[in-house]
Amino acid sequence: MANISPGSHLRGRAREQEVLDRLLRDVHGGHSRALVLRGEYGIGKTALLTYLAGQAPVGRVVRTAGVETESEIPYAALQQVCAPLLDHLDRLPEAQRGALTTAFGLSRGKPPGQLLIALAVLGLLAEAAADEPLVCVVDDAEWLDGLSGAILASVARRLHAESVALVFAVSTSATAPAQANAEYLAGLPELRVDGLGDDDARALLDSVLPEPVDPQVRDRIVAEARGNPLALLELPRGLSPAELAFGFDGARSASPASRVEEDYRRQIAALPADTRQLVLAAAVEAVGDGTLLLRALERLGIGPEAAAPARIDGLMEIGARVRFRHPLVRAAARRSADAAELREVHRALAEVIDPSREPDRRAWHRAQAAVATDEEVAEELERSIGHALARGGYAAVAHVLERAAELSADSTAHAARLLVAADAYLTAGMPVRVPQLLDIAGTAPLDPKRQAHAERLRAQAAFALTHGRAAGPRLLAAAQRLAELEPTAARETYLWALGVALHAGPLAGEDLHRAAAGARAVPPGTDAVGLLLTGLATWVLDGHAAAVPELRRALRTLSEDDDLRLLWLAAPASHAVWDDETWYQLSERAVAHARATGALSLLPAALSSRAGALIQAGRFADAAALTDQIDALGRATGLVPDLCPALTLAAARGREAEARELIDTVLRDADAYGEGRLNGMADVAAALLYNGLGEYPAAMRAAQRAAGRDDLGVGNWALVESVEAAARAGETGIASRARERLSERTRSAGSDWALGVQALADALAGSPGEAEDRYREAIEQLSTTRLDLLVARARLLYGEWLRRAGRRTDARDELRAAHHAFAAMGAEAFARRAGRELQATGETVQSRTNGPRDELTPQETQVARLAVAGRTNAEIGAALFLSPRTVEWHLRKVFTKLRIATRRELAAALRVQP
Repeated sequence: MANISPGSHLRGRAREQEVLDRLLRDVHGGHSRALVLRGEYGIGKTALLTYLAGQAPVGRVVRTAGVETESEIPYAALQQVCAPLLDHLDRLPEAQRGALTTAFGLSRGKPPGQLLIALAVLGLLAEAAADEPLVCVVDDAEWLDGLSGAILASVARRLHAESVALVFAVSTSATAPAQANAEYLAGLPELRVDGLGDDDARALLDSVLPEPVDPQVRDRIVAEARGNPLALLELPRGLSPAELAFGFDGARSASPASRVEEDYRRQIAALPADTRQLVLAAAVEAVGDGTLLLRALERLGIGPEAAAPARIDGLMEIGARVRFRHPLVRAAARRSADAAELREVHRALAEVIDPSREPDRRAWHRAQAAVATDEEVAEELERSIGHALARGGYAAVAHVLERAAELSADSTAHAARLLVAADAYLTAGMPVRVPQLLDIAGTAPLDPKRQAHAERLRAQAAFALTHGRAAGPRLLAAAQRLAELEPTAARETYLWALGVALHAGPLAGEDLHRAAAGARAVPPGTDAVGLLLTGLATWVLDGHAAAVPELRRALRTLSEDDDLRLLWLAAPASHAVWDDETWYQLSERAVAHARATGALSLLPAALSSRAGALIQAGRFADAAALTDQIDALGRATGLVPDLCPALTLAAARGREAEARELIDTVLRDADAYGEGRLNGMADVAAALLYNGLGEYPAAMRAAQRAAGRDDLGVGNWALVESVEAAARAGETGIASRARERLSERTRSAGSDWALGVQALADALAGSPGEAEDRYREAIEQLSTTRLDLLVARARLLYGEWLRRAGRRTDARDELRAAHHAFAAMGAEAFARRAGRELQATGETVQSRTNGPRDELTPQETQVARLAVAGRTNAEIGAALFLSPRTVEWHLRKVFTKLRIATRRELAAALRVQP
């Protein structure tokens, strides 16, 4: 089934061929398409991919396939996809170009981030397809290495107008781990490939039977194959006349895949010894490099003529690239070899790999060639960590360290390396791997310090998976052990324990005060961890005012990249002390650092914090792009996604149905994971939503609930919402009390943010005679911050006050400015509120429903907003994870819908409607 010429008709596959033909027509029409073929082993997915490739223009097809033995080698598959396209590399921006060449070992540089590499691959495909459509096919995607799979899936979701087809084939009969490995493809368009009907199955079987067969035996073969084309084609090969006459041996497996692989193993076993070893070497070599393979074969004493029998049997082809007839051939070769044969092949490959260029790959093959424990090879693996980090990030480092541990001659070294590997898995965003490694490490005698480290890692992994309070007591116990052994590690562990308790909120019970008290008993540190721990412990034990100087000092020390791992606590701390600049800058740096190093444990917090900062800055389009990435990251890693940025964005936009649904989900997560802080954040979002909608009693009730919990940072937001809601609801007593509580927080901070929100609260709930001065002060102070959403809200409140004072002309100026700002952001409810106030002054406000902007899709709106901000197509593409060609395509549609011709007209066109 694999040898299909262009235009071939596949028996029983008319429906599937029509889907692929339609996909190609779309791609030739200037669109891009992604598709996932799903079906069991041998069902014909490879044949369909070959058919698709045959229909594409000559030379415009790139292919790769996942291989089980390469599933832990970073970028193995991605490099095969990109290698034929590297002539277009110079057209990419420098950062993207450097990311790809570093990942592929072609140059040296800082470890590239997964998302940057994905953007570079997207750009490379787009550039390659600039002149003629491009078809990329990926077979056996369940066996792609994790980084290649995640990146290609990300690219598939972002393809749009590049004339690129990206088609995956995934087996539904793979092992459970392999199935889980393909979860990154969830959500892409799918085509289910089922077995052939009986008539087609019989006809296909008849085409390969060597001689007449008893009809009952033929029916049995058809029944056992269950319509699986590869089984029908391969099962009769090599069977004796007796087997064809009397049927199969009853011991045969019921799985078509295993039977087909068994047949390939039988064919390989019949080959000459040198050819068998050649096939095995080709199966083990990672990237299909024909030149490297021939050099390894020379080491094994095998000449290139040994490939002839394998070619004659149609098992494989050797040229510049090595290709197998079917991925099961590779699997069969690997599994049919004994341990000694495998070690010999790995040894030969290690000897011919240039250690100066690819020390990590050489060390990996040496590790696979090791007979037993080998401390020299284990140390070589450790030395290659820097190259592994540059090539594949922390995930690659974790795999290398795990193998180094297996080779360790000493039990203490074995356990120590496993602990470091577990830490690397945690940093790589793979906490599910941590407990197993710790269990193995625990079988060796661990000194008290390592025992405490292991307990800390176990608790950190549990928190990463659920964000629940259950990790708190474990962290506290580990911190107490470390306090007498290693004060630096104790401080970091106490910080984690305290952070978990702060996230649990009221659900933490006494854990919060126990963690804070324990932290205070440890000698204070002067680094970022120590200062942040001191500040948070002070906040818990002594109150907000006493903690502000300590927290400000801690935030100022967060200058090193390693300190960014503290963002999950530093961000709420910056809210607590009203420091918007630190919040904005830290979140920006954290996202860049996490992407550059592949630190997926940092990326969720970085994306969430950055999205929140962008929402308050009025950059809703940018924030929406990050919430999409948060969702995709959760699906790809299995980590619990933070829904709060998406919820806050929906609330700020005034989309009630969407916000209510997210609120319900966040509250369920709070109960399920014991993360009480989510309750407060959900209530603050609800207060923001209802203040925008003008439903002030509902906003007041939500804000009061959040203010009552007084979670770190969240309490400040709650008090701001509470003052506005209560004042507008006519609850002057509640507004006044909220204003007084707010004053206690803002006086000790003294920042422009703090002074601005306090002035606004004073205008709303303070002395009526001072209201106008306080409104003006609030706008002046807040205008020096990055909080454009809050500035627009202050102008709206001032304009409402002016209108109620009968000063219509003055009110129009403030309301018009607020209305335009809200409209530009996409704060729809606040814009409608400002529009109603403007109408009350006598000014005409065009109805939103009549304007052309309603026709824009969310993606088009994002592109338009960034274009208004002066971003180039390449910059917009990088921000929204799109290719520049797709950005241009969106802009053409925007221009048509808004009836404009240039970017200069965009800003005015988008401001027409609220």
